[in-house]
This record gives sequence, C-alpha cells and structure tokens, in this order.
Amino acid sequence: MEARGLTQKDILAAAKTYTPTGGRDEFIAFSSGGQSGQLIVYGIPSMRILKYVAVFTPEPWQGYGFDDESKAVLAQGRVNGKDITFGDTHHPAISETDGDYDGQYVFINDKANPRLAVVDLTDFETKQIVVSPIMKSEHGGAFVTPNTEYVIEAAQYPAPLTNEFVPLSEFNDKYRGAVTYWKFDREAGRLDPSKSFSVELPPYSQDLSDAGKGPSDGWSFTNSFCSERYIGGIESGRPPFEAGCSQKDTDFLHVINWKRAAELVAEGKAEKINGHDVLSIKTAVDEGILFLIPEPKSPHGVDVTPDGTKIVIAGKLDSHISVYSFEKIMKLIEAKDFAGTDPYGVPILELQKVLHTQLEAGLGPLHTQFDSTDCVAYTSLYVDSQIVKWDYCEGKVLDKVSIHYNVGHLMTMEGDSVHPKGKYLVSLNKLAIDRFNPVGPLHPQNHQLIDIAGDKMDLLYDMPVPLGEPHYAVAIAADKLQPHIRYDLGWNSRANEKSEFRTRPGREKIERRDGTVHVYGSLIRSHITPEIVEVEEGETVSFHLTNLERAEDETHGFALHYYNVNLSVEPGKTVSATFKADRPGVYPYYCTEFCSALHLEMQGYLLVQPKGYKSENAALQEGTTYAQEDYTKQVGANNDTQDVIDGVVAYITGRNYKDFPPVVALVEDATDQLNFAADAKKKSEDYASKEDWQNATLWAQQWFQYQVKAADIGLRAKTYLEQNGAVEISEQPPISPRPADEQKQ
Repeated sequence: MEARGLTQKDILAAAKTYTPTGGRDEFIAFSSGGQSGQLIVYGIPSMRILKYVAVFTPEPWQGYGFDDESKAVLAQGRVNGKDITFGDTHHPAISETDGDYDGQYVFINDKANPRLAVVDLTDFETKQIVVSPIMKSEHGGAFVTPNTEYVIEAAQYPAPLTNEFVPLSEFNDKYRGAVTYWKFDREAGRLDPSKSFSVELPPYSQDLSDAGKGPSDGWSFTNSFCSERYIGGIESGRPPFEAGCSQKDTDFLHVINWKRAAELVAEGKAEKINGHDVLSIKTAVDEGILFLIPEPKSPHGVDVTPDGTKIVIAGKLDSHISVYSFEKIMKLIEAKDFAGTDPYGVPILELQKVLHTQLEAGLGPLHTQFDSTDCVAYTSLYVDSQIVKWDYCEGKVLDKVSIHYNVGHLMTMEGDSVHPKGKYLVSLNKLAIDRFNPVGPLHPQNHQLIDIAGDKMDLLYDMPVPLGEPHYAVAIAADKLQPHIRYDLGWNSRANEKSEFRTRPGREKIERRDGTVHVYGSLIRSHITPEIVEVEEGETVSFHLTNLERAEDETHGFALHYYNVNLSVEPGKTVSATFKADRPGVYPYYCTEFCSALHLEMQGYLLVQPKGYKSENAALQEGTTYAQEDYTKQVGANNDTQDVIDGVVAYITGRNYKDFPPVVALVEDATDQLNFAADAKKKSEDYASKEDWQNATLWAQQWFQYQVKAADIGLRAKTYLEQNGAVEISEQPPISPRPADEQKQ
C-alpha cells in the first residue's frame, strides 16, 4: 500500500469493486456507444467491459456487416435507399414488464439518422433496425412504456415531415417536430411499423422522453428546447442558434395521452405521411391528447418517479430542479383550466399550478435517476461537475459528490424502473482531462462508479471508455439475464430460425445452382471442410459455414484474402458470405479464432481459375513420404493417448458430473470427438491392411488429433469438477458414443 502511495480509503474502494478471478458481477450495464454506433456492455461493480454489441456500424470481430445475415440487418437501416455505415447511439432502454426490467431486449436509437434497433438478450445480437419515415434527426429515443407496448422516439431538430425541400422562410408553417410510438411485437421480438404511429408537434426541438407508470401509465412526457423557434445564420451575420434558442426563461414539456392516441389511429383519424400514420396537431388538440407545460430553460431530461405520481425536470440553464405533480396536471386538464395556447393552438398549463416542489440544486442540472429508498433521487450537475442526492418529496438536498468532469447522464441500478435497486451509481462524464494516462488529443470518456448504499455518496472507480461518446446507460440485475451459450445446430441467429444453408458433418458439398457456386461447409477443431474450393473467374461464390462445436466458447472465424470476407461463427451458428470471384488467383482462407493446438493448420484455398483454364489433372506431389515404421510409431502414440483419455473418463464418470450442465456439454463434445477419432482410426486401419502406409500414417495422425481434442475437453471437464465440489458416486452409466446420426443435432 505504501509503495503504491495508496490510502486506506483507496483500499476500501478497491475492495468494493474487486471481483475475484472467475467471479461474476451483480449488475450488467448497457451503455450507448455514441459515434461508434454500437452498445457497450460492462459489469458492475467491477467495471469490466464484457462486450461491444454491433448495432448500426459494421464490426469485424463479430462479422457484423460481413456475413450475408448481418448485412441484411444493416440493410434495414438504409435511409431512402442509401447505406449508412455509422450511427450515433444515445439512449438504450431495456424491455419492461409491469414497469420492471425483464431482461429480454434492449432498444437503442441513432440520433444522426433517426433509427431504432432491437437487440435480443438471448444472444446479445442486433435483430432489427427500423428507420423513421418522417424524422430527419432525433434525440428522444429509446424509451419504453411499462409493458413495452411501444418504444418512444422523439424528433430533435424541426424539419418537414415529408421528404421534400422546404425553404427556411416557411419554418413556422411547414417545419414540425414529432413523437413516434413504435409498436413492439414481443412474440416476434420485432418492432411493427404497420402498427406504429406518430403525433405531430410544433417546431420546437424535442428532446428526451419518459413513459408514465402506475397512475400516469398511458401518458408520455417529452422535453423541448428552442421553443423560440429561432433560426440561426452566423455565416450571414445573424446571431447563432445558441443565442436565439436560449432567450426565454422556459421551454415546453409535451404531455401526450398515448393510449388514447393509439385508439384515434385505430379509429382512422390519422393521416398518412410517407406511408406512416400521423395524428396532426389539430387532431391531437381537438381530441384532448396533447398539452404543454412550461419547464426550466433548455431542459435535457424528463423522469417519472418510480410510483408514477411525479415528473422531474431540470434545465441546463436554470439552477433549479422542478417536480411536477401528475395529479395536479390531470385536475387542470379535466377542468380545462389552461393558461392559454401556443401559436399552434396547443393548450398550455400554468407551471405554478402543477408544481409539487422546486429546489435550488446547483449549476447545470441535467438528468435524474432514482434510489431504492422512497423519495430519494440523484441528478447530474453539468457545470458544477457534481452529483446531487436529494429528496423529491420534501424538496431538499441530502448530499453532493464531485466527479471528473462535466457529467451528462447518470445511471443507478434499474434506476428508471418501478423498483430501483440502489447500491451503485455511474456518472457518465463528458471529459476525462487528467484522469488517465495520456493517449493523444482524443481522450476516452470517463465512467465513474459511486457507492450510494449509505447516507453519503462515495466515489470508487474511474473507467475509461474509448469507444465514441456514450450518452445514457441502463443497468440490470445480472440474474435477470439468461443468454444462450450455444445455438441449435445450423442456426441463423439474425432471423432466429434454422438456416436454409445449415450443414451437418459428413454432408459438406459444393454445388452450382442458379448461377452461384454454393459451398456448404463446416468448422470444427481443427479443420475447415471443404479445404479446397475451385471456381472460375466471374462466378458468384457463396460460402455457407456451420460451426459444429458443442463446447462453450469454441467460436471459429473465417477470413478470406482479397474478397473482404471476415466471419464470426459461434457454436451451432450458420453464416454465409457471397461475393463475385472477379480476379483469377490463389486465395488462402483460415480460422481467425485460436481454437486448438492446431489452429494454424485450420486453413484452405480458394482457387479462382482464369476463364477457359484447362486442368492438367496432375497428381499432387507429397512433401513427405511415410513407411510402415512411421505408422507403427503413430499408432503407439495413439494408444498411449487413449490410456490418458480412459483415465480422465474414469474420473468424470466416477463423480456426479450430470449435476453440472457445463460438464455435461463438455462430455457431449468430447464424445463427438471420440466418434470422429474412431472413424479416422478405421480409415487408418483400412489403408494399413492395403499396405498403403502413406494414407495409413496420415489418417492415424488425424485419429490422434481427434484424441487430443477429446483429451483437452475432458481435462477441462475434470478441472471444472475438481473446482466445483463434485463428489464420488458408487455407480453411474459409462460415457458411450452417440450413434452417428444423432451427433450434432
């Protein structure tokens, strides 16, 4: 401690975040990845990054945007037919049941190109991207209703809802904002554009949203800024946007009855814009579903309390946090007690009549999250670089802690659900400045972990985030997540169905059909089948590769020179890559994941023959020849290896291994390898009986390779049993090979 210059407080903080080797985190966070277009997944309290989930941007390690299946997902995100290869992710939302996180899906928005994506948490993969048919930018997504009936997305900068050009001179008349309610089909795990709709809003810059809970369920709330409707033009001598968009003391909170809005759409009262149902401002006003409430200047967040009775709002240019009473809002609406209307006829409620309380919090209040203790909330103070803990029932400050630096969003554990978990808070800071080793002018972001279990907040840990500028994050109890560790054999993970191109062992083939060379291949330690593929210049080639592994974490990759093919194939998965073989030549391919001792030998060749090439049918020349003594030596090594395997098998079967699912899976995988070994042994012995020592020796080596893989898997199983308290048993059925037709189902 002294040698490193650490204090007792440092040691205590380390103890609170330390996760022992092999240990698991209590919570899992999903953070937006900002300009990377991805999601970042990390554990709390360890703050260990676990995964980057590819969403709007191609990502080579996961093969996202390289295999045909994920290319199809990215193609859903085309804007007016144009490929968009980046995204600016801001606000993830976890699916909810009765207002609590259920751990089934994560939704994430793209601010730059108004889109939403659906990430399935059974495998942490993006399954769908939808494009807003009416927005040109957005910020207020994604936010879910309490049973994930809808995912809310709000526009940001006003623009024509049609796709036509409209001059800025017509801004007030033809530029508009909107809030879209995307219908979520939970059974299909997809957003349904045909059942989604929008509510047209005035040309204020809408911002973030939240859905009501409990008594406020059925209503949604959306901030706005620049309600001045100012148009800048600094290049022509006009004051910039920031001057004109911050003149008023207040902006507007939009209060929308989304349940009634959905009924109005069903009644045929929406109009179609770009094929999408939109309720006009006039219809929304006439039907009494849209209202405005003044809110603190330039707000950047609206948050409904866990019990659904209050709405918390803070404005960046106001030092106050305001708490609105939903009950008071409803009474004013029912009594039609309005302070007036805006220029578009939308009723305005008087601010003072809806306030529950208001407190002086500090400079630059932004976002609010809630504690497991009733009435306790946390709000970020951007200008002060602090987190304030406060009581929203009584309107008083409880504590403050400084962060580093300029916090934007913050996150408590399940902090925007009906049952927040408390314990930890993460401050998502915009600047890191001096907190980490310098890595050039572009700094990482800084996510700081804060202990909120006691009366006083305690800063524990700084985590650099070097992937874009994260904005918001959500954290869920880890035990609510139950992702798969392998796919069913031949699974198209993006479509969540069996792949039409799946391949079972022994059924690999190359066939020409419909003008395409289809290569139905398989991947397993340590070879790619087929290993040689020959095509002619100009042919379209489609590789369909299935990972035959059953063992956990035995992912294979596939990289092909020149043709920009890079695939990730997790156990059981089938992926495809299609391209035109436009250049004659020799193109090696190989597995990119180090999967076994013979990983480097997991290779092959794509031979693209020039048009009109005539093969000479010349025999392959062996680099090394083998004799009977080589065969005998190899068989002796194989028999010795089998003795080791038998000892491992005896250990496993002598214990209650069937009580450990990971070991059962390893045993199944090892059994498959032994079946393959038996097949190679038979081929070796058949060649030996013909005194073909060359092939006999090579097949004996292949027999040995399968043995080594089986032994490796078996030793992993044995170690797991030793470390997890397996006990000896008197009798257990022996491990026996499965029939060949049952392997790899």
